[in-house]
Amino acid sequence: MSERQPLLLQGDASGHGLIRPPVRSSPPDSTLVNVHSEDSIAVHAAAPGDDDEQSSQAGDENLKSSYNPTHHRTLEHPTSNFDTLVHLLKGNIGTGILAMPEAFKNAGLYVGLFGTLLMGAICTHCMHMLVNCSHELCRRLQQPSLNFSEVAFCSFETGPLGLRRYSHLARRVVTTFLFITQIGFCCVYFLFVALNVKDVMDHYFIMDVRIYLLLMLLPMILLNLVRNLKYLTPVSLIAAFLTVAGLAISFSYMLHDLPDVHTVKPVATWATLPLYFGTAIYAFEGIGVVLPLENQMRTPEDFGGTTGVLNTGMVIVACLYTSVGFFGYLKYGESVKGSITLNLPQGEILSQLVRITMAVAIFLSYTLQFYVPVNMVEPFVCSHFDTTRAKNLASTVLRTVLVTFTFLLAAVIPNLGSIISLVGAVSSSALALIAPPIIEIITFYHVGYGRYNWMLWKDFLILIFGLCGFVFGTWASLAQILNPSLN
Repeated sequence: MSERQPLLLQGDASGHGLIRPPVRSSPPDSTLVNVHSEDSIAVHAAAPGDDDEQSSQAGDENLKSSYNPTHHRTLEHPTSNFDTLVHLLKGNIGTGILAMPEAFKNAGLYVGLFGTLLMGAICTHCMHMLVNCSHELCRRLQQPSLNFSEVAFCSFETGPLGLRRYSHLARRVVTTFLFITQIGFCCVYFLFVALNVKDVMDHYFIMDVRIYLLLMLLPMILLNLVRNLKYLTPVSLIAAFLTVAGLAISFSYMLHDLPDVHTVKPVATWATLPLYFGTAIYAFEGIGVVLPLENQMRTPEDFGGTTGVLNTGMVIVACLYTSVGFFGYLKYGESVKGSITLNLPQGEILSQLVRITMAVAIFLSYTLQFYVPVNMVEPFVCSHFDTTRAKNLASTVLRTVLVTFTFLLAAVIPNLGSIISLVGAVSSSALALIAPPIIEIITFYHVGYGRYNWMLWKDFLILIFGLCGFVFGTWASLAQILNPSLN
């Protein structure tokens, strides 16, 4: 995420049954087929002479193997390959890219260089894993498409018998981490805007960053009372344009008069590596947009593959992150800050313009990020009220409370780098590195893991990597927040 694009949000994960995507066009009587559990296999084995049951079983197997979910999607506005690539880039490139120089400081120049490329490769592979699991489960259940939470639910629901009781828990866990991730993004956005405005205004007079946060609270609440995404489309376009302009100018500053590579650390200490992990995984966490993007494509078969849309987009993202991190750290060294815009010269008009541009862009983008968590909670809250007026009032109060909550988090922890690292270590690692291997192991339990169980060993390695990053990254981020002198 790396922020998820709320325009692509599908479905509501608050229900208790298998959600039927609105794009389904297959007949209702073919939505569910028999998934051969250990019980069904035992039943068939106990009655080998029952030709009718065996014929029915064979017919179900043939039906599942021939079912192509992409042929059963009815899309009102399908996206082209180029549109999907643009959405993928927007879903992965956010405030995280501006924090990459500080991530390199916590890793060292060369560890950050190769570590970021490796992190990008692992995250991209996990995205492919999620898409493959979605396709397998769609064929198994004859569903045209599934979102992230539904894939988690269906994998447990059709997996080993002992795990099926946890299918609803799996969906709730994924939904909860998606909620935490988006609230974390909103908190980072709030603080990013305040810090950049403060950096500009400090040239004229000094005020605490919490005062700027307070001044932003009312406009942010009013902007987030807009419920229709149609009215936010121009806002998104303006934010995207300002972001590109700000990044281009920031990059020109970084490349100007670069010092020698020997002026910075090639390798940092073990103590700061977990902070690097949190920031890097925060930047790469775009896994939440992968399934919505693939589900909306006109030619979804072009999404995967060696030269597909996903690999093309993630190579671009990895190169951008690595370049900004490498040259930003090389340029500003140990004095690099949580956002590279805060290191730009304070007295120059162009650098001040960049800060204001990026602050406005992120301020406008907050609304789109906020759309995701509020739509996870809003249906549940409004379901407790009967009249339309009461529902609208409840929605207004909920939006106000959630915006105020992100304001309070930003005011309590006014350290941008620490918040980014904490959000990445807690929620981004859970979604991008921990959930996909677990889902793949359970999804292919009845299918098999390949020769020598290579898929199983690979998933275990990724899972251990994600769990280590989760534990040590969270610990290091909390330590830095509780003791700012460690920074």
